[in-house]
Amino acid sequence: MNILSLFPAVPLVMMLGLWLSKSTRQIHTVMVAGSSLLVALAVVLVVQYLGDQKYGTGLLVLSGLIALIALREAGETAAMLFTASHVWYAPLDIHYAVGVDGISVAMLLLSAVIVFTGTFASWRMQTQIKEYFLWFCLLSVGVFGFFISVDLFTMFMFYEVALIPMYLLIGVWGSGRKEYAAMKLTLMLMGGSALLLIGILGIYFGAGATTMNILEIAQLHSIPLAQQYVWFPLVFVGFGVLGALFPFHTWSPDGHASAPTAVSMLHAGVLMKLGGYGCFRVAMYLMPEAAHELSWIFIVLTTISVVYGALAACVQTDLKYINAYSSVSHCGLVLFAILMMNTTAGTGAILQMLSHGLMTALFFALIGMIYGRTHTRDIRELSGLMKVMPFLAVGYVIAGLANLGLPGLSGFVAEMTIFNGAFMNADTFHRVVTVIACTSIVITAVYILRVVGKILYGTCDNPEHLKLSDATWDERLSVVCLVVAIAGMGLAPLWVSDMIRGSVAEIIAHILS
Repeated sequence: MNILSLFPAVPLVMMLGLWLSKSTRQIHTVMVAGSSLLVALAVVLVVQYLGDQKYGTGLLVLSGLIALIALREAGETAAMLFTASHVWYAPLDIHYAVGVDGISVAMLLLSAVIVFTGTFASWRMQTQIKEYFLWFCLLSVGVFGFFISVDLFTMFMFYEVALIPMYLLIGVWGSGRKEYAAMKLTLMLMGGSALLLIGILGIYFGAGATTMNILEIAQLHSIPLAQQYVWFPLVFVGFGVLGALFPFHTWSPDGHASAPTAVSMLHAGVLMKLGGYGCFRVAMYLMPEAAHELSWIFIVLTTISVVYGALAACVQTDLKYINAYSSVSHCGLVLFAILMMNTTAGTGAILQMLSHGLMTALFFALIGMIYGRTHTRDIRELSGLMKVMPFLAVGYVIAGLANLGLPGLSGFVAEMTIFNGAFMNADTFHRVVTVIACTSIVITAVYILRVVGKILYGTCDNPEHLKLSDATWDERLSVVCLVVAIAGMGLAPLWVSDMIRGSVAEIIAHILS
């Protein structure tokens, strides 16, 4: 079996294990074992992709990896590595086709880390725990399958698999207006899916109806310009809905606010990245001429997303809504960067996906832990938590500093790379929108420092809060893993940047050719 197929296969095996489990202990064992294996697989894949044989040979614990090492030793330099293809539905040339480049590898690593930490963030869940983790694993199947797919229809199928569990996870295990949030999320994302399906079929027939392989369609470069003008907006908006593109973002804050902790982590940390990844990998890569001609429209929309999301976060009082609107701003920055169409900004976009995924997962994990103790997310009812639960408070400060782009943390590396790349475009339009987008940094500092000062410092006004306990071992493990990842990316970003840059440069070169 190809190593890439193990990523969706492991969550499927976990689902079988969960179905057979008879106790909470067995459920936890399955989740920890499976999520740990996913992290190990992701690390092995990164090592192999980078060609680091010094460490790679020590990680040969899975069958088939010797062959993968041989690829790099033989000097394999193809755009996609570890590829495999099997006919699925011949009449429409649909294949189960997989492959990864630097971008995909980075997304797989991010997904594995968040599934692992999300498992521990859900450790103390009491209601229908087996069913909850079953749907959580199915969501993971869709996410992993999407990032390894190089066939349009297979990618779309995994995209749908990732969306379907969200309805039940929010509607059953959520809080607040969970039914409304679940329905709104489902309807808007299914609307985006309808646009995507039309766009994918348009690309297939426009390219000559001979293949659905993304790489082969890109090589053909045969989609007529008139058709690109039709299919590009459909595909970009279809993926952009999931990436919280203005004005199609309204599902996101409600969905975040009502979702359980681990689902919020996976939703904001990984699921929203499917939108940016799809816009870059499908819409812009396969329809470069239309991307050139129509990019200004979406640049305007993404600039609005960046600034509006930050401003909206400033006026919220619910911790989850604050982080949700912050996600709208940061995901808008991802789309903004890829539309700049140069290697530096594109690299920054992928770094922003990683950074935002990690820090948002940390935010939602901490918010869930605070809410589980105080039973409120209203910042007006919280104060002095630094004295009561110092571990969780320090974790929240670190997440906030990463969010506003403090040097030494992941947010600084990503945002500075984006703005540097965006400003490389010498024309007035691109530089003006870049300056406008830069204002989001200041606005972010306002709402982050406001929240930190309000809920963590000062005097604890509620005597019941003085009796609360700090983080348990499972919560500490989840928080520490995410903090280490955020700090590691901020202090040593070059290995990630180098892994991503080559793949981004190839896509950008194709778009500009």
